[in-house]
Amino acid sequence: MRVTAGGWLFVLCTSAVSAGQFSGPVRLEVHTEARSVTVASYRLQRYLDTQNCKVELVFNQAGESEGEGQGEGQSESDLVYRQDGLADRLKLRAVNADGQDPVPVWVTRKTAGVRTLGELEGRDVSLVAGTDPLSGRLALEALAAEGVTPKRGQRYEAGDFSSALGLLLHNNTHAAVSELGLVTPFLESQGLAITWQGEPVSGAGWYAGTDTTNPGLQPCLKALLELKLSDDRQIFNLFPEWVHGFAPPDSLQ
Repeated sequence: MRVTAGGWLFVLCTSAVSAGQFSGPVRLEVHTEARSVTVASYRLQRYLDTQNCKVELVFNQAGESEGEGQGEGQSESDLVYRQDGLADRLKLRAVNADGQDPVPVWVTRKTAGVRTLGELEGRDVSLVAGTDPLSGRLALEALAAEGVTPKRGQRYEAGDFSSALGLLLHNNTHAAVSELGLVTPFLESQGLAITWQGEPVSGAGWYAGTDTTNPGLQPCLKALLELKLSDDRQIFNLFPEWVHGFAPPDSLQ
């Protein structure tokens, strides 16, 4: 069989394209409530570059597209961090300090003598602004189940869990929402007690978009799997404060 030089060039090019060698960078999208992403974006980009993960970073305010629903909202991005999505597209789940799904809690001061949620009737509480269900929605539902509904003037919204806890520690409120893995290290030293503990909340993590054929996706998943809060806290400003890293969907102990 006779093949001209041009013919060989055509064969080589089509083989390379079929192997994905000419595919573009991975489009990585983050739904975030961070007020500024400038520093975190730069540091995340730099980290991923060192891990052979070539990406185009895109940021959306969490909540803008969350209304699409769990069964909708297929993204054009290759990989998306969001609070929830289609279970079969979850590639990496966000985990707390214990390597588990986050757990909502109500925290009180031991000296306040609050033994049950019912005793928070008429008292001020600290919440966290945002759409993350752990920031207050689940904790408020737990209060409502006990017949307690704090009025607007009794609900203090902080920017993050640390600030909400600060309001409690400075006696501005009688209870604060938090996350189990996040607050546990401070319970003994700060004289705090967990008054209510909810069920683990699953769903937050990295989801695959509509196209999973980009060959650059696997190095990026590996890089994100190895990324830990202790490695670079500034990167993690993009995520809820309870997020300490990421794990495979089936890694629950």
